Amino acid sequence: MMQIHEIEAIKSILATPKKITIVPHRNPDGDAMGSTLGLYHILKQLEHDVLVIAPNEFPDFLAWLPESEKVLIFERSFDTCKAILEKSDLIFTLDFNALHRTGDQMENVLKTLTAKSVMIDHHQAPDGYATYTFSDTAYGSTCQMVYDFIHQLGLENLINKTVATCLYTGIVTDSGSFRFPKTTSATHKCVADLIEKGINNSEIHNLLFDNSSYNRLLLLGKALQNLKMLPEYKTTYITLTQDELNEFGHQKGDTEGIVNYGLSIKGIDFTAIFIEHKEEGIIKISFRSQGDFDVNQFARKHFNGGGHINAAGGKSFSSLDETIQQFIAILAEEKK
Repeated sequence: MMQIHEIEAIKSILATPKKITIVPHRNPDGDAMGSTLGLYHILKQLEHDVLVIAPNEFPDFLAWLPESEKVLIFERSFDTCKAILEKSDLIFTLDFNALHRTGDQMENVLKTLTAKSVMIDHHQAPDGYATYTFSDTAYGSTCQMVYDFIHQLGLENLINKTVATCLYTGIVTDSGSFRFPKTTSATHKCVADLIEKGINNSEIHNLLFDNSSYNRLLLLGKALQNLKMLPEYKTTYITLTQDELNEFGHQKGDTEGIVNYGLSIKGIDFTAIFIEHKEEGIIKISFRSQGDFDVNQFARKHFNGGGHINAAGGKSFSSLDETIQQFIAILAEEKK
């Protein structure tokens, strides 16, 4: 829970209408968009002048979220978004805890702001940039934290079907449909309450997971053909080249969740996916593990990344082949 004196300070800021901006991380996922839009719909009911500014485009499979069409994209409208941020009385940063997670352009603007800020996040090792911080790695999603934050503010009567729909989206996506270890009885109690608010949970599931394009399924097929197994390290990995992405008309969000297939093989407790992004000049990497293997530490130490114990991301500036060779060499070294 957030400290009582911080909650009281935030309550007093919110007591009169303010200009408020809510920011998710770059390449926002279901938890980032669900938490920002969930909070947005609460603050709108309090008659604040509130906007969500995402650093870059969010995936199509989240475009049905209520009022997602009103989200401003920083990297598309730099001057407009910069002006809004500079005029904000209060800034919420949700689902990330280090400003570099918004990308270089947005980080440079956020670093210069003097407005008060609130961080709500469940990743490890938060930076100290926020005026008020609610950081707790015990939570499986930022959406569940926002749900508790709303209760702490005494605003739970404002959790309507719209707010509940947004919060449920982040909880279901970040918990792997309730199968990841941080799914607790508190998670299920929270979800039970959201369902009582009238959400259509099976419809949300369909919109999130049964809404693929034909090309996305073909891309998944290609990824699975590229799956390699390293049984001596209980590890699998998947690669996707830029040419393969292009061949299947890759859209943002098409590779979401593919990494998890690597963990579904018996006896495997570590997996990774390496995706070539020619335009950005990087290899984007996602890591997943089961049990005690800490992929957050692994990503931080070797691949300019971080995240959670069992789910993290990173990047490499080498070629795809060199990155894979480096990955296998690290595994061999770690096994020693």
